[in-house]
Amino acid sequence: MIRTAVWFLLGATAGSAYAQTPPTSAQVERPAVTAVPRSGPMEIDGSLADSAWLAAPEATNFLQQEPREGEPATQRTSVRFLYDDEALYIGARMYDDLSAAGVRTRLGRRDESLEGDNIMFVFDTFHDHTGRTILQINPSGVKFDAGQAASFADPSWDPVWQAATRIDSLGWTAELRIPLSQVRFPAAEEQTWGMQIWRYTERLAELSMWAFWGRNESGGPALFGHLEDLRVPSRGLGIELLPYVVARAERVTPLQPNSPFDDGDTNSWRVGGDVKAILGSAVTLDATINPDFGQVEVDPAVVNLSAFETFFEEKRPFFVEGSGLFGFGSLSCYFCSNASSLSLFYSRRIGRRPQGFVQEPAEFVSSPENTTILGAAKVTARTGAGWQVGALNAVTAAERADAQRFDSTRFDEEVEPLTNYFVGRLRRNFRDGNLQLGVIGTSVVRSFDSDALRQSLSGHAEAVGFDWQAMWKNRTYSWMGQVAFTNVAGDSLAIRRIQRAPARYFQRPDRDQHDNGILTNGYDTSLESMRGIGAYSRIAKQAGDWQFEAQTNVRTPGFENNDAAFLTRADYIWANGNVRWQENQPTRYSRYLSFTAGAQRQYNFDGDLNDAQVHGSVFYQLLNYWSVGAFAIRFPERADERATRGGPVVHRAAGTFMSANLGSDVRRAIVLQFNGGGFRGDDGTREYNVNGTIRFKPATNVDVSFGPSLNGGLSKAQFVARFDDPSANHFFGQRVVFSDLEHRTLSMDTRLNATFSPTLTLEIFAQPYISSGDYSRFKEYTAPRTTERRVFDATQLSALPSNSGRDSVYVLDADRDPGTASFTFRNPDFNFRSLRGNAVLRWEYRPGSTLFLVWQQQRTGSRPYGDFSFSRDAEALFDARPDNIFLLKVSYWFGR
Repeated sequence: MIRTAVWFLLGATAGSAYAQTPPTSAQVERPAVTAVPRSGPMEIDGSLADSAWLAAPEATNFLQQEPREGEPATQRTSVRFLYDDEALYIGARMYDDLSAAGVRTRLGRRDESLEGDNIMFVFDTFHDHTGRTILQINPSGVKFDAGQAASFADPSWDPVWQAATRIDSLGWTAELRIPLSQVRFPAAEEQTWGMQIWRYTERLAELSMWAFWGRNESGGPALFGHLEDLRVPSRGLGIELLPYVVARAERVTPLQPNSPFDDGDTNSWRVGGDVKAILGSAVTLDATINPDFGQVEVDPAVVNLSAFETFFEEKRPFFVEGSGLFGFGSLSCYFCSNASSLSLFYSRRIGRRPQGFVQEPAEFVSSPENTTILGAAKVTARTGAGWQVGALNAVTAAERADAQRFDSTRFDEEVEPLTNYFVGRLRRNFRDGNLQLGVIGTSVVRSFDSDALRQSLSGHAEAVGFDWQAMWKNRTYSWMGQVAFTNVAGDSLAIRRIQRAPARYFQRPDRDQHDNGILTNGYDTSLESMRGIGAYSRIAKQAGDWQFEAQTNVRTPGFENNDAAFLTRADYIWANGNVRWQENQPTRYSRYLSFTAGAQRQYNFDGDLNDAQVHGSVFYQLLNYWSVGAFAIRFPERADERATRGGPVVHRAAGTFMSANLGSDVRRAIVLQFNGGGFRGDDGTREYNVNGTIRFKPATNVDVSFGPSLNGGLSKAQFVARFDDPSANHFFGQRVVFSDLEHRTLSMDTRLNATFSPTLTLEIFAQPYISSGDYSRFKEYTAPRTTERRVFDATQLSALPSNSGRDSVYVLDADRDPGTASFTFRNPDFNFRSLRGNAVLRWEYRPGSTLFLVWQQQRTGSRPYGDFSFSRDAEALFDARPDNIFLLKVSYWFGR
């Protein structure tokens, strides 16, 4: 029994040490294959029986990258290429020693990451050693595609192409037809494309490749082979249209009972569409008019107790597709925390929830849920000389809220101004892709019809950035970085709000108020503009067994890009360094092993050390394809200038965070993933987080997963409220209340995916969510820049109970002086429940044309108490009245 357990932990279920040293890419010749003109008829049926295939030479002689690096593939692969004036054709045969019995496959939605066999084609169509256009197919005919974005491929790209597959006595085959109208390439009659072909054979866990490079090399398009002698005619103009119609029915509980604006039941319909104009072989215009994104999966529930906005991933197709080209400020890191990328564009700002509210007292208010996108357009282009160009412009409507006064008279008020969003991107590749330079510019311009909005939102905001990436010594070493300048302007009250925002808290009483010049660094209520700089730099060795990185990240105090991007913090200088060792070659005990160790430090521009840590991690893949990972971080005592939310700087106690994860072989019918971690502070703070995923694959077309998550703990310094109090001489005349917070959150992400064919899928997502927070031992810091706190006693803090018997309001008289003011704040205890989910039936009834049938449901509830009771809260959650939305969306693709 003990021996069995030891062997399981080591993963020694198969295999042995590999004594042979694998070759490097420099020792293997770059392969090439010729495409020939198609002659005779061609039917895309997966049979490869058409005689035209016999005229095309083979791409073969694949080498393994895994598991036996550099050795010939155990299963033979043969690929041929044909073309005509309209399309590129690919015919591939994947031989298998076990014939059809050796082929493993699954059905799934397009672009879904699936286990099983597959073959992938990666094209560098401009042959500049940076491009990646990906087409992948599995034996069930499920497609995956990703288009060239910048220096990587964007999986949101969904071209219209044909594919058919067959499983037979020799293995399996794939036949592809890719219209040239769907691919971007140089305007030259004779083409040579860079090309890589990957084949994965699941039963052997074998990954083989046509153009070889080693696992400890950077690889990429610079090491691709070549597809030669493509001859294509010059491309003229082309138009693709995708109009849609949507019918929508809402059955929801009114937020305001008896409101004249909302009875909870509404029916509506709308029309709109997308336009794609092909302006030559390398230029594309995409536009959308009155877009609808009702088929997009709902955002998960969250309880946010911080001062910062919650980040949600972009899921809307128009903004996801091609978004990689507009990317700026990528953060690459072997190990780092509390580090932000220098992003200048966050597309979810477009169409956001209105930011204003009705100023005049009103009994009932009806405000739009989201801002209407009147229209958006983007132009993308790429040239054979290495230029990449992108521009996006979107206009959102001025939104008004309807309101009714207490005397039943009605009025409306602007809650979001007419706004124009613009982002432009330009990149250029040099030295065969080993040097990339780029610039980006963003602009947000608002037109106000409301003084209240003019005084709360900036009138215009701009940003311009420059980025670079240089690689040398066969891409073993790299230096990347970005620099950006921001400017935001408007009414002085709007700029004052931005100065006082959580990203910087200029109003802090102990902050050094520097002079304002070109860059803004001091609190000034008369300012009508604010400027700042952000920068990031990383130099690294990113190939070989030993790797390292050194990074720095800077935001000046006046850096502000929240109008077009996502920013939670400015005013810092951050540095990080790591060393990593990895063993890529399978041994008697592991398939992969790596260790990382490093440290980081961060200061604000006043010189306060507000982050520091030393850390280490290990990742280990066993021979049975299970994986284990762990990491630990030790934090010293450090400053926190944001804990008091505009008050003086205080300190956070030292502490230790540890985490571990375990994952099983993803090829199995049941897949397990577990993550657990916890933090313990020297002041008694304790936090824990346990989550996992249990995934079932009962059939080749069904995938069910459950993702339970439990987190909670005890915070010893949770912010509650802040007041101006002249008697608080120890704290710059401010009384800042903190408390212990015992909190717990339980959720379960549940998914069911059923695929009836590669073009007909059903996806169901549901998330029950319960969160509670119990505040106690209200306290304050004894002085700035310390961790010491004192708890208010019964003579300083009293509670006023509500009709339910629970405390509803607290009264604070911290100095016990009847002659000075006392302060009140509500009981912050909470118990929040949510159940949200959606079901989406997607049918691509003809290439490029889709029907969506969508059902969304949400149940929410909250109570003013902080204890957690699973049975009580779950019962209350499922007893809550549901809000239901039903949607039918049909689009039709007109193209060629």
